[in-house]
Amino acid sequence: MSIERLQKIISAAGLTSRRQAEELILSGRVGVNGKIVDKLGAKADWDCDRIEVDGVGLIKASPIYLLMHKPYGVITSLFDPQGRRTVADLVTDAGIRERVYPVGRLDYDTEGLLLLTNDGKLTQGLSHPSFEVEKKYAVDVEQKPTEQMLKALVQGVVLGEGKTAPAKVSLPVLAENGFWRLEIVIHEGRNRQVRRMAEALGLTVRRLQRVRYAFLTLEGLTVGSVRRLTETELDRLKELSCCGRK
Repeated sequence: MSIERLQKIISAAGLTSRRQAEELILSGRVGVNGKIVDKLGAKADWDCDRIEVDGVGLIKASPIYLLMHKPYGVITSLFDPQGRRTVADLVTDAGIRERVYPVGRLDYDTEGLLLLTNDGKLTQGLSHPSFEVEKKYAVDVEQKPTEQMLKALVQGVVLGEGKTAPAKVSLPVLAENGFWRLEIVIHEGRNRQVRRMAEALGLTVRRLQRVRYAFLTLEGLTVGSVRRLTETELDRLKELSCCGRK
């Protein structure tokens, strides 16, 4: 048996987001075993109970695991009220109809590797800070970072909510675009963390790209493209989310 909250089950079915599922419940459009449920907090077992939305029974969505090369100027969201392009649009453009959710986020002005799935258990495992999943970023800045700046990045930078965990940092090189490029590896998932770390040290970020997530890289992925994970990659990710191995 796997008893879960109704809004989580509805979301996992790919019908809508969890927040929108709550609205469906409150509006009396959800039923369990023939009885309307209109209060939040109700639970059900998808394997034993019949769950309906507007009288139509839910069907479990097959697990799907995607890797995307997110472009600059795309929102890491399933919907944007301002009408901007979202990662969900890129998934649809790739001919994939299943509803998936991003594992973590990339800002509007950040490019690079993004994992998407409808497997909530895997998402939770990969997102848990105790597993310390590494994320590697290529950071282009206007100023050449000093030795003191690099040392601060390695030791941790004090942000508003506290000091960051130690990072791995490469020596800066002058890139073809005229900016100084360094690679930063972190395992935390704070909001806009890499950009804020750089800016806290007086560095102006001109381009930020995630080039690695755990062992996954951008190899073979053009900007805006999406592909499914291989079975080998999926097995490694599941092992990582369960065991905390990098």
